[in-house]
Amino acid sequence: MDINHKFDSKNCFNSVGVIQSELPQHRHDLRHRYLVLRNKARGIPPNKQVLLALFKAKLKKARHEVSSLVILLDDIQDADFHPLLDLLMEVDVSEIDAVDIINGSVCTLSWEYLLSLLRASSRKLRVVDLQDILFGKDFLLDLAQRGLPCQVLNLRSSHFRKLTMIGNFMRMHTLNLDSSASLTNFREECFTCMPNLKFLSLCETRITNLWTTTAALAKLPSLVELRFQNFLQDDEARKHPASDRRDDYWDSDHTEISIHDEAPSVSGESIMYRHFNEEQYLNNTDMNIDRSSEDSSDDSEVDFSSQDRETSSMELLPDAPPGLEDLVNLQNEVSFGTLDMQDDEEPFFRLSDSRLSYIAPKKCISHNPSPICFEKFYREYMIVSLPNLKILDNLPIRKVDREKAEVIFSQNFEYLPYKRKNKESVVSILQKRETRANHTRRLFPRRKSQYFYSRSLSAAKVGSAAWPALCPLSIMDTTARDDRRSYRPRQFEYHPSDASLMVFGTLDGEVIVINHESGKIVSYIPSLGTMNSVLGLCWLKNYPSKVIAGSDNGSLRLYDIRLMPPTATGSHQSAGSIMFDDFDQLTSVHVNSTDELFLASGYSKHVALYDISSGRRLQVFDDMHREHINVVKFSHHSPSIFATSSFDREVKMWDLRQKPNQPCYTALSSRGNVMVCFSPDDQYLLVSAVDNEVKQLLAVDGRLHLDFSITSTGSSQNYTRSYYMNGRDYVISGSCDEHVVRICCAQTGRRLRDVSLEGKGSGASMFVQSLRGDPFRDFSMSVLAAYIRPSSNSEIVKVNLLASSDQDKGYSYTQHSHPLFSSGG
Repeated sequence: MDINHKFDSKNCFNSVGVIQSELPQHRHDLRHRYLVLRNKARGIPPNKQVLLALFKAKLKKARHEVSSLVILLDDIQDADFHPLLDLLMEVDVSEIDAVDIINGSVCTLSWEYLLSLLRASSRKLRVVDLQDILFGKDFLLDLAQRGLPCQVLNLRSSHFRKLTMIGNFMRMHTLNLDSSASLTNFREECFTCMPNLKFLSLCETRITNLWTTTAALAKLPSLVELRFQNFLQDDEARKHPASDRRDDYWDSDHTEISIHDEAPSVSGESIMYRHFNEEQYLNNTDMNIDRSSEDSSDDSEVDFSSQDRETSSMELLPDAPPGLEDLVNLQNEVSFGTLDMQDDEEPFFRLSDSRLSYIAPKKCISHNPSPICFEKFYREYMIVSLPNLKILDNLPIRKVDREKAEVIFSQNFEYLPYKRKNKESVVSILQKRETRANHTRRLFPRRKSQYFYSRSLSAAKVGSAAWPALCPLSIMDTTARDDRRSYRPRQFEYHPSDASLMVFGTLDGEVIVINHESGKIVSYIPSLGTMNSVLGLCWLKNYPSKVIAGSDNGSLRLYDIRLMPPTATGSHQSAGSIMFDDFDQLTSVHVNSTDELFLASGYSKHVALYDISSGRRLQVFDDMHREHINVVKFSHHSPSIFATSSFDREVKMWDLRQKPNQPCYTALSSRGNVMVCFSPDDQYLLVSAVDNEVKQLLAVDGRLHLDFSITSTGSSQNYTRSYYMNGRDYVISGSCDEHVVRICCAQTGRRLRDVSLEGKGSGASMFVQSLRGDPFRDFSMSVLAAYIRPSSNSEIVKVNLLASSDQDKGYSYTQHSHPLFSSGG
């Protein structure tokens, strides 16, 4: 049918070459009703495309097909709104079976008008296909918060950053958010009103976090097909190269990159609806999309700052390290394995390409992957976490796949902390503890460990908080309002005995002691002399009011915070401080367990030993390594034992009692070492080398105890730092090219969780510059987070895995900065 034929609104049927007598005559059908409504608008003729859509729907009805009314938003003007709205409000009681509202390249309707049209038909709205950049932030937020009565929703190039679809989507069974280049995560309340959603596609997004993603998707009880990438057989991949994926979406009758959508059952017959399969409509639609950009949104959930254009996989991953680029570039060459379908195995529900379930498939190739697909054991984690899922990335999930996934999951992940197998409520655990304490102590002489219930409580809280609480360190400056300023932290340390205190040094050479619970500054020590960055900080344990600070210009001082005011006084503050001989290009300082000595290292092969009481430098140990020594650490309990880590790939253990000319032993890494630290009981050494090479060694002889096997990125600048948390139960690890903190069991190496750090606005991804486990609070840490933009400040972010992000919904990031070179810990 040629819809480019000249349209005659007085004789719609004859003008398109159709015999009018073919159709049953209804004086008050929707076409007639629309003409009546439109004639009320004086001087404006009826919209020809609306009349044609009504005619086509009527023609389908006469041929006993699904009578679908397809509204092209490209052809609708504001002047058409009121008659069309009145028409759609009558659709539910008309002979029309379904309403599809499609947006191609342009739309001049206001977003308020559009939403009114979308919600006019509550029972027959079937497909809504929109290009959301045309409508703006307010449209997206209203749609997400109030919902739509459609069955299929396609949001092309959606600019959600954190998806919060909490509105009423009760009828929706298919959601397609492919190529949502700004989408990074889901809000905790997302998907709570989609009980019938079966098919979800999220290809070419920026989603990375396995834990929050599966926690959000677990709220979809009907979800059977999920896609973060397109696995195509190699012959199909050649037919549909990635560069043609958008054209194929619009031009082919069966769309390889879009999940098929199921239309409502009409007269007992199930109808499969394929996107825009009316040839007449396709041939008349101009898809040369004219896209525009808007200013960056202040809302942390929606981002309109990026240019909406065809993007490659790497362009969607601005945070992706160089090593990932090679992997993506090889996606058309690398086989991801074969699918072995057993002859006696029945195919699952339905595949995006149904042939995969009926023939012995060939090798499949991944297309349009989201970054979550590159996470280690991604597929196995998804299969175990979403037990109702039947199809993942176009590939069926068979019984053997599920069994294999469960084995891999148990070997590499912790479902809950401390090997707990099932989620329990806090109330249940407390009741068990009280019951045992009051009634069964006599019957059970082999009592539970003193840590059993506290660990069970922690496991219960971690299990109920898939989105950990993240909160920036808020600093309440006590100076006059016009003198308030922002600080640029570069290093920090928790106080060893006061749970409320933390010290941090800045890029401007300041040393600030803060109550991190209240945000109040306790002591402020201004920069002395030329500009310098504080890279080394260490508290004295037996004299907890004293802290040693070292700067990159070589200066070393000991401060007594009791003698330092909370604000700058303008005078030279030498009282309460001791100066030591400089150590050029300093990166690290550390005090021994008796507070008698401290060591300093830096961009040299040497280490200096200082006496704290006298303020003298006792000795310089020359050429301890072949390259510069980034970090030096004393053990926690032996005042003469210390370890050094160097970019020469070596970690060495030393003993001052042996006049360290030779190390006790040397351990090798495959890359340059960034960090080393002792476990709290000195049983282990935790070694962090460049690009996620994290290992735990036996402190006694340097033998390998555990390799955490964190995936490398391929970047030689990805400086990794790792510390202990919860005593020595868990290890936290982060890298300066990545926005994630990984939490692993220190005894098994299994991954408990990843915590993603995200800034506000486009390109505001955060990077882990340093981190520390909170010594007083289980499953709590602080992260020094830097940003990609050099004009903005770093922040110290407090993370609490025992609390939900619901408690910190108001938190959003507004600052940006660049991760510095790997100085200190």
